[in-house]
Parts: sequence; C-alpha cells; structure tokens
Amino acid sequence: MTKSRINRDNLLENVRRVVVKVGSAVLATRDGLNGAAINRLADQLAELSNRGLDVVLVSSGAVAAGRQRIYERTQEKQRNGKDMISRQAASAVGQGRLMHDYDEAFARHGKVTAQVLLTRSGLKLRDRFLNARNTMERLLEWGVIPIINENDTVSTRELEFGDNDTLAAMCLGLIGADLFVNLTSADGVFDKNPDGNPDAKPIPLIEDIAALDLESMCDGKTNVGTGGMYSKLRAARRAAQLGVPTLIASGKGDFDIPAVLSGGDAGTLVLPDDRVVSSKKFWLAYRDDPSGSILIDGGAANALLTKGTSLLPIGITGVEGCFDRGALIFIKTADGDELGVGQTNYSADELTRIKGKRTDELAAIIGPTVSDEAVHRDNMLLDAAI
Repeated sequence: MTKSRINRDNLLENVRRVVVKVGSAVLATRDGLNGAAINRLADQLAELSNRGLDVVLVSSGAVAAGRQRIYERTQEKQRNGKDMISRQAASAVGQGRLMHDYDEAFARHGKVTAQVLLTRSGLKLRDRFLNARNTMERLLEWGVIPIINENDTVSTRELEFGDNDTLAAMCLGLIGADLFVNLTSADGVFDKNPDGNPDAKPIPLIEDIAALDLESMCDGKTNVGTGGMYSKLRAARRAAQLGVPTLIASGKGDFDIPAVLSGGDAGTLVLPDDRVVSSKKFWLAYRDDPSGSILIDGGAANALLTKGTSLLPIGITGVEGCFDRGALIFIKTADGDELGVGQTNYSADELTRIKGKRTDELAAIIGPTVSDEAVHRDNMLLDAAI
C-alpha cells in the first residue's frame, strides 16, 4: 500500500466535523444558479450528516442568484454590474434566493438549515468570535446545517475576507473542524497551470504545503490565481497550521464527497503540519489585515525563530505604518523578509521612540509601560500565510 493511500485513509476515516466550501464556479452558470448542482451538493452533505458528521457549508452564489432574479424581473442584463455597489445590491437580492434553494434541497432529506452571515469585523473582536462560536455549536448540537456566507451588503471594502476561501479557513477555527473540503471547478491541484501547460501533472497529495512556492504554481497571481487556486492553496496552508487536512477537488462531474471520505482518490489532499498552532493564535493572526510592520535586527530574528522568545524593543530597528496598541502587524527583518505577524503592545509612535532601547529605559522615554515586550510570543504567529 502506498504512502499516499495510507495517509489519506488514516486522516479521513476519523472525520467528525467538516467544513465544506463551494464556489460560484460550481453552483452557477452564465444564466444564474444551477439547481441541479445545489440539489446534488445537498444530497451529499445530507448523507454525511446522516453518518453522524457535523457539517458546515460555506457557500458563494448570492451575487449570481441576485443577478438571475433581477434579470427575471426586468429581462435586462445589469450593466456596470461588477462594481462594489452593484455586487452588494445583487447579493442583497440573491442571498434570500440562495437560501431558499438550499432550504428546499436539504428539506428533501429532512434537514434544517440556518443562514449565518459573517464579516471580518464580526470576528475581529474576541468576544464576538466566541459568541459566533457558541451559536454555531448550538446549531450543530441541534443537527442543523449552518450555511455561511460573507455579509456582502454591509462590507466596507471591496472584499472583506478577500474571498470565501479565506472565510472558510476562519470557520475551521471557529467550529473546531477536523477536515476542510474545498470544492472548485478544477480537478484538484496541478504542478503548474493546466490551462497553459498541457504537460501539467495532478498532485494527489501535498505533504508539506509550507515548502511550496504558491505564487509560482499559480503563475504569480496572488489575489485570484487561475480558477482562484492561489486563494485555495493559501486557505489550505492556514488549515494545515491549525492541524486540519484539506481536500481540494472538483465539485462538478462525478465527484462524490462521501466516497472520498471512505478512501477515494479524487482531488488533492493537503496534509496538516506536524506543529499545530492554537485556535487563539490562529484567530489572532488571520482576523484582520496587518496595519503596519516592525523591522528587527538579526539577533532578534534568530531569537524568535530558534528560541521562541518574545520580541523586545531592543531588537527593533524600524517601524512602518501608523497603528495603535493592539494592532496586528508584520514582523520583518531589516531586509524586508516577513517572519510572521503579531499583536503589538505599543503604537507605531511609541515603538519609534523606544526602538533599540533596553527594557529599563522604556519608562523614562514614554512613561509607564504596559509590557516589557513589544510583541509577546503568545500573541505571535511566525510563518503566517498572509
């Protein structure tokens, strides 16, 4: 038996709680939502629920559903429909339509669904994150299938989470999932873009995703790689840090989630890291975009990487950006290499004044101090997948 087979069987046979993410490329056609795809997905997830698994679905498709509904009403394609306001308006129309279709599809199996709309700001504060977790736990306790989407209508930026791949990765920590299934239009991950490279080979197993050059694999596209593959691999890397394996596979054709959970070979399985970060560190690192950067010298970098220490002001050589105490910031070497992210105990102005200073000098410079550390090791994640 091959190592690939052993790893896949060992990881998937004990799954108890799964997050499934499905994109618009699977759910929608040029004309709007694909009812057959929604029914087929509901059939498979209902089967997982009947097996005793807790199932959470992160679904795109509200914008496509909204555009479809508007066209049915006006018989006109929406012009200028790709700007933020038009997308938000279409999402407002389509979210109810999408949930209606899901509710009916799951009701055929006696399953109850719940709509959960999230924004990054809603998970940014720890108490709100914990409240969302408690709600999700109660829904799963009741046997309900939560269907999560980003609350596009109130998002204040073009893309709050960046994409639903990022939102799904956040949900892994939110509910304590032990498997992430990311359904896409591609047949898993390839060693290079198959659209432009006929010799591209599928990758059935990724043992160490941190060692891969994701940008190179996705033709250097960092925001929306070919078919969104960059964002899917980045989400898989985050999942790996949390100790959660990811299955990236096609949601079209003959793909069968229950069959894969029983040991099938479809798609690409991304193994979790050997060294797992805590749920709290995971939340801290990915709840927001970094507001700035702290530059550190070689000695401080070595201490962080090899000794797991906190970052002291004496090791700081520079500060970039404008941020307050408690902000998420990059930690970089003087050459600009990103080591990770962390929550700063001091503002950018304070750090600029105390950089390179010993701990016993801080009070004389900025007055009473909140901490000896600029960033405590418990509030830091090195090698973050930002």
